Amino acid sequence: MESASGPLHGTRIVEFAGIGPGPFCAMLLADMGAEIISVDRVVAHGLGIRKKARRFDPVHRNRPSMALELKSAQGREVALRLLAQSDALIEGFRPGVMERLGLSPEACWQRNPRLVYGRMTGWGQEGPLAQAVGHDLNYLALSGVLPFFGARDRPPAFPLNLLGDFSGAVYLALGIVAAILESKSSGKGQVVDAAMLDGISSLMTNQFGYAGSGDWVPERESNVIDGGAPWYRVYETSDGKHVSVAAAETKFYRELVKGMGLDPDTLPDQYDRSSWPGLRERFAQIFAGKTRDAWSALMEGREACFAPVLDIAEAQKHPHALSRNSFIEVEGVMQPAPAPRFSRTPSAVRRPVPAVPGANTDEVMARWGFSESEIAELKRQNIVTQA
Repeated sequence: MESASGPLHGTRIVEFAGIGPGPFCAMLLADMGAEIISVDRVVAHGLGIRKKARRFDPVHRNRPSMALELKSAQGREVALRLLAQSDALIEGFRPGVMERLGLSPEACWQRNPRLVYGRMTGWGQEGPLAQAVGHDLNYLALSGVLPFFGARDRPPAFPLNLLGDFSGAVYLALGIVAAILESKSSGKGQVVDAAMLDGISSLMTNQFGYAGSGDWVPERESNVIDGGAPWYRVYETSDGKHVSVAAAETKFYRELVKGMGLDPDTLPDQYDRSSWPGLRERFAQIFAGKTRDAWSALMEGREACFAPVLDIAEAQKHPHALSRNSFIEVEGVMQPAPAPRFSRTPSAVRRPVPAVPGANTDEVMARWGFSESEIAELKRQNIVTQA
């Protein structure tokens, strides 16, 4: 097995394989050293997503995969034996699926009272929409967040599936770690109900404050951080690329406009909203006069809250990213390095993505206490398979 590292070393977690936030949560915890096994289905599946080579799906890194038939009594018993040795589980099925499989929280706690039961859904475990289908964009829409994104004269834009799926995964990971810490003193597990809808709403806590105070204008590109302020915006450059400016503080704003060749003392007050439309046009004309890289060179070293807009390939090669080793290559696939960073117990990518689901069944079962004869019999009954 891989060498140990990370602050969660010694923690054992069973992940019931799915898509989106569940695997990403498992990746975060595995990067931090948790020993996680991914329990996949015996019969190959696509889960509604077109498949690609598994190595291009790095959210499955750092943990082995076993294939188990959960719909059988024998498969359920195997799962319960694994969970009896675990600190937590991760599942992302619709509410009620695990109960129908005989793996409800109560059934698992009979084997392991301290088990933390991490549940990832879009809408949550209860409520009128608990059984409704949905994806990231739907959760953004219903949360009230989606109208904040995009240009004023266009329909709302959406930020990939980062705010629903993957922020939901972060909330689940935080909840699982917190519940594991609590279980060490209480000796009792609990359910962590991580709904993507709740996570999105939580991320908007600051904006709820603005809205409650009456300071937020409910129209896109009308506020400080939604592109309304000329000094907090993205501008196109002469080469068709873009730069970002975010000079919210007055001292940084003055440096920004000086770098643009303007005298800040001749401009309207920075926070005079009535001047913003005209300043946006003026700033746009100025930034359109040079290339992105020319502006980057001009602003280098200036405290102006300026940064060029890079594409994903450029971001990997930026000197700052290179100096911090922010990206790593695993089996020919470039991907972000584990985050956050720990000074004494560093996270690491200790093993690549399994080639196929169920690639490590024998390894997992042997490490988790199943005998060779048990594994052979379960294989004969097609309860487990080794891909």
